[in-house]
Amino acid sequence: MAFSETEIAAMNQKIDGIVATGILGERKLNDQDMARLENLKGLLNLKINPYPAEKFDVTHYAKDIKQEFNEENVEAFAEVSLAGRIMAKRGKGAVLFAEIQDSTERIQLFIKRDALCPDENKDFYNLAVKKLLDLGDYVGVRGSIFKTKMGEISVRVNEFIFLSKSLRPLPVVKRDEEGNIFDGFTNPELRYRQRYVDLTVNPEVKDVFVKRATLLKTMRNFFDSKGWMEVETPILQAVHGGAAARPFETHHNTLDMGLYMRIANELYLKRLIVGGFEGVYEIGKMFRNEGMDSTHNPEFTAMEIYVAYKDYIWMMKMVEDLLEKIAMTLHGKTTVEVGEHTIEFKGPYRKLSMYDSIKEYTGIDVSEMDEAALRQVCQDLHIEVDESMGKGKLIDEIFGEKVEANLIQPTYITDYPIEMTPLAKKHRTKDGLVERFELFMMGKEIANAYTELNDPIDQRERFVHQLDLANRGDDEAMVLDEDFLRALEYGMPPTSGLGIGIDRLVMMMTNHSSIQEVLFFPQMKPEVTQVSAEVE
Repeated sequence: MAFSETEIAAMNQKIDGIVATGILGERKLNDQDMARLENLKGLLNLKINPYPAEKFDVTHYAKDIKQEFNEENVEAFAEVSLAGRIMAKRGKGAVLFAEIQDSTERIQLFIKRDALCPDENKDFYNLAVKKLLDLGDYVGVRGSIFKTKMGEISVRVNEFIFLSKSLRPLPVVKRDEEGNIFDGFTNPELRYRQRYVDLTVNPEVKDVFVKRATLLKTMRNFFDSKGWMEVETPILQAVHGGAAARPFETHHNTLDMGLYMRIANELYLKRLIVGGFEGVYEIGKMFRNEGMDSTHNPEFTAMEIYVAYKDYIWMMKMVEDLLEKIAMTLHGKTTVEVGEHTIEFKGPYRKLSMYDSIKEYTGIDVSEMDEAALRQVCQDLHIEVDESMGKGKLIDEIFGEKVEANLIQPTYITDYPIEMTPLAKKHRTKDGLVERFELFMMGKEIANAYTELNDPIDQRERFVHQLDLANRGDDEAMVLDEDFLRALEYGMPPTSGLGIGIDRLVMMMTNHSSIQEVLFFPQMKPEVTQVSAEVE
């Protein structure tokens, strides 16, 4: 499409206004910013649209070219078309070398003036490409592949198209010959806020998210191959349930009613088991209005699955098979290096009851203690508690403070006190306990599973006990869900359910200690901009 004089004049007017104030949005412009705006104007004056609307057809990618090109298949690469960012630029006179980074990796461009501009007018090369091209600009190139005298596989460019002008300079990342970074875009807060820059200048970061996508695909394929169906359940819920957590609250204007963002999808998935599905699962976002640290983000991805006619013992084996499959897919082996440890994902995993784990790491047997005795234990162990905590939470605090950090290799903590787990079935042989396990590794919980409670009368009593805890001030206590109880009264078959924290599992599988590293856009505090900071 033609780039009209009217469009050029309008864009120049906007740029002149920005230059006159020295401010773009909420930031003051520096000399580099001004230089890029001048280059933008230079392209406009050459009647080059810096943001064209026309599509650009890509036929080849840098990684594939580097892997496949050789002296015997030159003809197969006689005509190629690539697009990406300009990441390096050097040369003078009639020859310019540049590096373009596409979605796979970088490749060198060989740009010769006479090949790019075969006619007498050389302005496009001399002005546009040589002087007005900035690092970070998106361009499209067409040409052929060859190998330089230095042995560098390169694109001999015969057509060059500006696709998007970059108005901000990218951070300069310096690496040694081994690829080690010694000067780069490494500030965590900047990296998480500006993930788009992080992905551009630290391409190894992209591998984490490729592995994350592969992990999810492997998990889905594993479940689908067994005939279990992926479903979707409500994110906005009138009654929040399925976990002990503080919810985010919102309001629906049309219905004039309060709603909660889900803290779990458990109760809706169980409704589907009541409805006759034998196996259902969902991978999606959960939201909990709680603290933030290296393993907690207010919104996180979880997978929950429910399979009829199974129990928590069966579920342990299924989890081991699933995690072994994921490790093999991502790494080609069942062991993964995580920090200073080598984690073995092949089962069977160690099994340790909740009470036995506390006794092993504290020397204290809490199995017969009442609430008062547990409070004394917490005091003796210097564990901070409050009056809202019942017996279950006190035990959980002791476990969290004294046991969790010791569980490095995959370990099932089993058979929890009934007070800790309102949605699990009573243990078939041990009074006061439920059939539950949590999977821990590297000191963190990765998965949680039950033999699900399907007795509606027992479930109602458990919910009532949770109401008592709420009245004592426990803002994470579960609420009574009458519709869920009604569903159970119609009958739910024996069922086992499992939840896996996807973000934490990705952390383990990619050797990261911070959840922010495996989320594209982790939650951050509000950003203070240059202009707003000066106003304050």
